[in-house]
Amino acid sequence: MGLGGCIILIAVGAILTFATDWDMQGVNLDLVGVIFMIVGLIGVATFSSIAKRRRVVVPPATPVIDDDRHHHHRDGYQGY
Repeated sequence: MGLGGCIILIAVGAILTFATDWDMQGVNLDLVGVIFMIVGLIGVATFSSIAKRRRVVVPPATPVIDDDRHHHHRDGYQGY
């Protein structure tokens, strides 16, 4: 589940908890909404910690310059 899915879980959980007044027999929608919000928050925390580990900064490799290939001899022979 990506970051978008986690945000959707939080939004659906908030809607179920705070914006609805439905009554279903055997199902507490307020509790289901709170569970969705908690799972969404755990997902966001997990996703952000994984994303921090992926952002390891690697210094760019320095190019290797081969001076022998570009060295000109006095007799005109370049030695390729």
